Amino acid sequence: MGDKELLQELEKLRGEINYHNYLYNTLDQPEISDDDYDQLFNRLKAIEAEHPEWISPDSPTQRSGASPLGKFKKVRHPNPILSLANGFGSQDAREWYSRILKLNPAVAEADYVLEPKLDGLTVVLHYEKGVFVLGATRGDGLVGEDITENLKTLPSLPLRIPVKPGFEAPDRLVVRGECLIFKKDFEQLNAKLEKAGERAYLNPRNTAAGSLRQLDPKITARRPLKLFVYQIVESSSPTPSTQLQLLTYLSNLGFPTNPLLWHAENIDEAIKICEQEGLERHNWPYDADGIVIKINDLQLAGELGFSGKDPRGALAYKYPGQEVETKLENIIVNVGRTGVLTPEAQLKPVNVGGVVVRQATLHNFDFIRDKDIRIGDQVLIKRAGEVIPYILASLPEKRDGSQLPYKIPTHCPSCGTLVEKDPEQVAYYCPNASCPAQLTRNVENFASRGAMDIEGLGEQIVAQLSKQGLVRSAVDLYKLKKEDLLKLDKFGDKKAENLLRAIEASKYQSLQRLIIGLGIHGIGEVAARKLAQKFGDLEMLGSASLEQLQEVEGVGPNLAKSVYDWFRVEANQHILTEFKTLGIWPIEQTPAASGPLPLAGLTFVVTGALEGFSREGIEAYILENGGKVTSAVSAKTNYLVLGADPGSKYQKALALKVPIISEFELRNLVENK
Repeated sequence: MGDKELLQELEKLRGEINYHNYLYNTLDQPEISDDDYDQLFNRLKAIEAEHPEWISPDSPTQRSGASPLGKFKKVRHPNPILSLANGFGSQDAREWYSRILKLNPAVAEADYVLEPKLDGLTVVLHYEKGVFVLGATRGDGLVGEDITENLKTLPSLPLRIPVKPGFEAPDRLVVRGECLIFKKDFEQLNAKLEKAGERAYLNPRNTAAGSLRQLDPKITARRPLKLFVYQIVESSSPTPSTQLQLLTYLSNLGFPTNPLLWHAENIDEAIKICEQEGLERHNWPYDADGIVIKINDLQLAGELGFSGKDPRGALAYKYPGQEVETKLENIIVNVGRTGVLTPEAQLKPVNVGGVVVRQATLHNFDFIRDKDIRIGDQVLIKRAGEVIPYILASLPEKRDGSQLPYKIPTHCPSCGTLVEKDPEQVAYYCPNASCPAQLTRNVENFASRGAMDIEGLGEQIVAQLSKQGLVRSAVDLYKLKKEDLLKLDKFGDKKAENLLRAIEASKYQSLQRLIIGLGIHGIGEVAARKLAQKFGDLEMLGSASLEQLQEVEGVGPNLAKSVYDWFRVEANQHILTEFKTLGIWPIEQTPAASGPLPLAGLTFVVTGALEGFSREGIEAYILENGGKVTSAVSAKTNYLVLGADPGSKYQKALALKVPIISEFELRNLVENK
């Protein structure tokens, strides 16, 4: 057989195998035996082995052949992958309907499609000329992680569309779906793990999410993941005008769609279906915490626009979490990575929705006081979102006199330092920068980009240094030797030398950066800059009175007390003494003027949660570099700086065609001018 005939056979085999995969994994309607399928697959492998240059990404043989990844790359979505507003019960659903009816009277004639609110992991799938080229997590809705190789291992995900003959795929298509694990498959997976003496998984949702974020696709391939696709994010061709037609269209292309859905002629019928299915949902083959009510007419849904970040054309009708009663046996206190003390309930084990619960959150100490929760009480617990248990209330009528009122700790359970109360929040916290419970977080903050900017010193390396006993505070970073680093996992000569150079270079950072690195509660970039300018060095700052600290613009009584108290913790004084001995004692210098500032004449608006800046920090950064910050987007806005989960400013910027940049692109504007 010549190459031309062999290539034709290969293309035919790929089409047949993709079609039979679709019949078997998506429709559960196989047309050929396993032996016949194996013969087709083995023949394809033989041809590709003879001609490896013919192997393509959409070949059925490429589902799980990738090597492990070092890390996941970031992917920007073509359109925001938005979440939905929640409604709890029929009253919330009717209020949602009333709101959108006022916006558009056409809603009165709308019909609805209802789909289970799946409890899995959202994925975004990209197809170019019918070939699957990219898959990503939802992430923050704007930027996700590239998990293409892991998604290729899902038998139900088509590597090429259309799967069925007689249909045509757009040149470009981006769809949204949900990956999940069915209850039956989850039980079988855990039974297999327990039989092998391994630890079982807690719930299907976390297992599905963790499976898709494995760096080794071969691990993902061993997990019983399913996929349902339900939305078109972007298409180069016209798309159906209703949700029902869209689901049929997706199915015809070969995507797995959820067979469980309902159609309602009006809102009353939709609410009735949601109420009826509240009990039936426990019989569904997968976990779901509600039903999504969608206006069937996609044009009408789109015209309704957004409320903040939520599209108005759909509502997640959420079911209440399950509540059970058990005994509160003890309250322990955890010290978080930021020093905040958090109470945790130790419970008599109880089964909640198939999960044995032994601990629950108590939110904060004010909650314990206000609810009069006592050790030994019978309490009601609830699973929020079907996962996280928390205490709703105690049952004082069941007390027998043995219950003990809870006393808020006066000292940190990790290091014994006197704890402090944040006057503006409910939190109690430990101010000791050397507290063992905070060590990793404090050193990470010290080394972060906004503080001492020690390149290469991330969370995992800090954890290793801490575990080996090499670093007990940030000061110890400057005592590290090459032989210390070579003891760590994945450290060779070059990596050790690079890190030591970065640590040495950080000795010459500004006073503002060092103040940020100290991790004083409530002190961010703006306050640190003003304190540095006012006092000049750490000795002057540490000896300042409360009155002198409050003279600094923007430093009120609470921040002043936070700074004052930090410098009076003995362990912190010891850290400062060592910094001075090591020569890490910057003096604030007034920079000379050097021409126009890089952002001069530009107006910025900031929206969403940021990664590298606090909100006040990015505003200070823009102002320091000559720019102007306003709160509202207008035609005079030069740039919108976009973070995660943006509000209505993002939509207005799109409408006015205002340039949209990330915080990293903002840095480039400054550094490249």
